[in-house]
Amino acid sequence: MSRILLLGAGRSASSLIQYLLRHAPAEGWFLTVADVQPAHLAPVLAAHSDYARAVPFDVHDEARLEELVAQADVVVSMLPALFHATVARACVRHGRHLATASYVSEEIRTLDAEAQAAGVTLLMESGLDPGLDHMSAMRVIADIRRRGGRVTSFKSYCGGLLAPDSEQDNPWRYKFTWNPRNVVLAGQGTAKFLENGCLRFIPYQQLFARTETLVVPGFGEFEGYANRDSLSYRAPYGLEEIPTILRGTLRRPGYCAGWHALVRLGLTDDAVQLNNPIGLPWAELVEAYLPQPTTPGQPLARRVAEHLHLAPDSPEMQRLSWLGLFGETPVGLANATPAQLLERRLTEKWVLQPHDHDMIVMQHQFEYELAGQPHAATSSLVVLGDDAVHTAMAKTVGLPLGISVRRLLRGELTRRGVVIPTLPEVYEPVLDELAADYGIAFVEEDAPVVAG
Repeated sequence: MSRILLLGAGRSASSLIQYLLRHAPAEGWFLTVADVQPAHLAPVLAAHSDYARAVPFDVHDEARLEELVAQADVVVSMLPALFHATVARACVRHGRHLATASYVSEEIRTLDAEAQAAGVTLLMESGLDPGLDHMSAMRVIADIRRRGGRVTSFKSYCGGLLAPDSEQDNPWRYKFTWNPRNVVLAGQGTAKFLENGCLRFIPYQQLFARTETLVVPGFGEFEGYANRDSLSYRAPYGLEEIPTILRGTLRRPGYCAGWHALVRLGLTDDAVQLNNPIGLPWAELVEAYLPQPTTPGQPLARRVAEHLHLAPDSPEMQRLSWLGLFGETPVGLANATPAQLLERRLTEKWVLQPHDHDMIVMQHQFEYELAGQPHAATSSLVVLGDDAVHTAMAKTVGLPLGISVRRLLRGELTRRGVVIPTLPEVYEPVLDELAADYGIAFVEEDAPVVAG
């Protein structure tokens, strides 16, 4: 019997757990799910007690981590990314494979030689983004190269959004389907990318004001803003000489203008403690960010509009008002940063309700030359969630990871050391199973560019 240890069973783990339980009897697996609060797993695992169990686990308990890793053949980590290096080191020490959906950190990268020597695979970036983005992009790039083409431009966008049937009552057309803190802090720093051979930088203060419009067939328009560092993807994709490369995040039209207003107000700042009381009203917090009024008695919302150079009835102001930022609702958290207070407010307003459906949208845009002729190609993916538990986010993060774990245990994934899914032997079986068994497939369009 092969032993799988899953560390962490949060929101994104539902489809992964389903996949592992579905295949456990036939594959001869025993699954241990270790979570800080395992009680919520009892209904899920009740019918699978012969080959699954849940145990309590505190990530700060190193002795418990060593014990659990030593008992496993493969460790799957759905813990926050900052804990992956600790888990990876334990896996290398005990000669156990590791699979995660998170980025390769520099700390994990330094374990490559040691993992190879121990015969261990540290499979990283095997969820949605990073994960399916690598797999699907590399499939298209490999096909272009196979036909003798040369990629000249690569843009890739991904977003976790609301399905159209769940957008209506929300002017942002957005709710949280993954870590709220990451959403609130998204884009902080400077975005870096290449455009026509020239470096481009977008500072955080301008990021949400510089967007591109994309169209996904059957789902309409989206707007994309640049991610932090697109340049780091040149080497893994073999695109070191490419003139244009950009990776970005997708939102529905209007979201970025609304978020830009929050940035300009200072409400996304995570660097300063406000020393505020827990009962501070939101209106008073927003008031504190404005200059002294020139007209006594002017309503707060109108003053905010003037400060931001927006029309009082603009879509941006309507979005801010919908969040309740001009009302008497208490911020609910003492001595916090503005970003922490905003996160708390958004968690109340953007919570996924039981009847809601989420949606994953990913689109790659390629330009390439083939036999002297310019071509343009797109590869698009849309996945809809089943409900607020079995979300599209959970599917697209968990299923690629589960498929990869299955291949590791079968001995079909033989590369050792630190591995990401940019090689055909890694990504082709995952993409094939996703399409055949789950209907998760990219729609590709490719055509010569006609001059004039």
